[in-house]
Amino acid sequence: MAIIIDTDVIIKGEKGGFDLVGWLAAQTGQEFEIAAITIAELWHGIERATASHRAKRERYARAIVERLPVVPYTEATALVHAQIWAGLESSGKMIGAHDLILASTALERDSVVATFNKRHFVLVPGLRVIEPK
Repeated sequence: MAIIIDTDVIIKGEKGGFDLVGWLAAQTGQEFEIAAITIAELWHGIERATASHRAKRERYARAIVERLPVVPYTEATALVHAQIWAGLESSGKMIGAHDLILASTALERDSVVATFNKRHFVLVPGLRVIEPK
C-alpha cells in the first residue's frame, strides 16, 4: 500500500508551512507516489507564477517529480472515477474534479491519500485519508 500525496501537501511544503521532506523521511517503510493530476496542478501553478517565483517553483516541482513515482490515469482509474463521480453526484456531495481524480487513483490502487483537505476526501466511500503531521 502506497501513500499518494495530494497537491496541497506539496504546495504547503514549498511555501514553508510544512516540513514535507522531514515528514517523508519519518514515514519509515512507506512508499510514496503522486498522481498524474498532481503533476497538472503543479504545472498549472508554475504557469501562473510571476516571473520572480516561476524558476523557484519549477525547481521545487521538478525535484518532487524526480523523487516520487507518478501514477498514471488509466482505463481502470477511469472506471473507478466514473463510479465515484456518479455516486457522489447522486448523493449531492460532489467534490472538486481534481480531488475526484486523485481519489479515484488512490482507490484503484488501494492506496491512502495524504492531504490537508480531509473534508473533501472523506466524502469518498472506502477512501483512506491521512493528514500529515
